[in-house]
Amino acid sequence: MLLQENAFKRALRSGDVQFGLFLALADSYSAELVATTGFDWLVIDGEHGPNDLRAILGQVQAIAAWPGATVVRVPDHNPVMIKQLLDIGVRNLLVPMVESADQARAVVQATRYPPAGLRGLATGMVRAAQWNGISNYVEAANDEICLIMQMESAAGLEALDDILAVDGVDAVFIGPTDLAASLGYPERSKTELVIQDALRRIAAAGKAAGVFSRDIASTHNYRDQGVNMIGVGVDTVLLRQAAMQLLQQSKGGPVTIAGPNY
Repeated sequence: MLLQENAFKRALRSGDVQFGLFLALADSYSAELVATTGFDWLVIDGEHGPNDLRAILGQVQAIAAWPGATVVRVPDHNPVMIKQLLDIGVRNLLVPMVESADQARAVVQATRYPPAGLRGLATGMVRAAQWNGISNYVEAANDEICLIMQMESAAGLEALDDILAVDGVDAVFIGPTDLAASLGYPERSKTELVIQDALRRIAAAGKAAGVFSRDIASTHNYRDQGVNMIGVGVDTVLLRQAAMQLLQQSKGGPVTIAGPNY
């Protein structure tokens, strides 16, 4: 058999607007549940969620039966972890806190087989190649990896144009919360001006642009602008909000919650 093309990467290149959800519950059962709802992409969060490689693998397998794309946010820029994620079949990587072109180039190198990069070969051992079942995996894999660099700091903002110029960077995704903290902007309106400028620069460079939206009004605004990759929520937040709302409705009033006893 031959390696299938990465439909998510093609959609980003075509300029499609795609909506996604972050998964922090670190559970394959809940990941599969969310996959049935129709999101265009789901991010398995290895940065803040309590995920290890086997937990990520279970979620990748659970989501695979459904049309939405699987993206994994890696914990850091560690090339060993990146290699392991690629080997279990992850093709779309969201890389946090990219703050220079050198960092971006190093990540690209970690995802490519030689001579284009430094990724080690072990196709008979890995799910991505279907244990040597995909005859053209080594030849085709490099072109089907989608790399999304996350810009979420003042340093990343300053280096944005240089990062965009790195060959192999497919998209830049803006993290508004960390960006605002890094810039020292408590006022959301000031952060939004920075975000809008960054989105324009990303689009002008011919790359796909992404952003995490903090409310429905912003989501619709980003959608109307043609932002390609819009994050609209997190599974943990949705679950807690729904549970609290149900309890409040059941009691007919506000609920007082004591702090956790760790």
